[in-house]
Amino acid sequence: MKVEIWSDVMCPFCYIGKRKFENALATFPGRERVDVEWKSFQLNPDMKTEPGKSINDYLAEVKGWAPDYARQVNDHVTNLAAEVGLEYNMDQAVVANSFDAHRFVQFAKTKGKGDEAEEQLFRAYFTDGKNTADHDVLVALGTAIGLDEVELKSVLSGNEFGAAVRQDVYEAQQVGARGVPFFVLDRKYAVSGAQSSETFFAALEKSFGEWEKENPQPLQSLAEGAACTPDGICN
Repeated sequence: MKVEIWSDVMCPFCYIGKRKFENALATFPGRERVDVEWKSFQLNPDMKTEPGKSINDYLAEVKGWAPDYARQVNDHVTNLAAEVGLEYNMDQAVVANSFDAHRFVQFAKTKGKGDEAEEQLFRAYFTDGKNTADHDVLVALGTAIGLDEVELKSVLSGNEFGAAVRQDVYEAQQVGARGVPFFVLDRKYAVSGAQSSETFFAALEKSFGEWEKENPQPLQSLAEGAACTPDGICN
């Protein structure tokens, strides 16, 4: 069964939601038959990469908040992240457009490394204070998970996978995603936001139960012996 997750690297609840979903999936009996696919979603496509600007100042500008209030909001999400074992250093976060980061993930998906790429990006942005729009940073993250350095540099230097990013954004609109994280299970059920692991587990149970009825697991042979086939051959 496929679970699609729309997210953006700059969304603090996306990383938290990732962990909560992973915790639920880790204890789910049918986890070996669940395929997770990460999908692109840009919260602010027009964002300019500004390494010298603090995330608090950025939020104050775009949302009209006072800098102190922006800091309080980030402190709050930092505490929520800590509850699931994540370390957020929001004062180090780099204001960066996420389009190339999404292209990086799209490329990684073709190599079976989508989940690893998402994890690297989230940690780079929220924990390590790295510029996730910088191609050198993305190449370093990619090689750390086994992606080919030359191939990745070639992808980032051009426009490859840009169409895949835009397709995901379009699909998000079609499935009703108005924000992220947004989880779609078997294209039947949706879970919006960084819900509790219990909520994710219940959603997995419901969607997987229905999916399994339509996709029964083949019987596994425990032993084979002499038998006759419908065509009359016995051996």
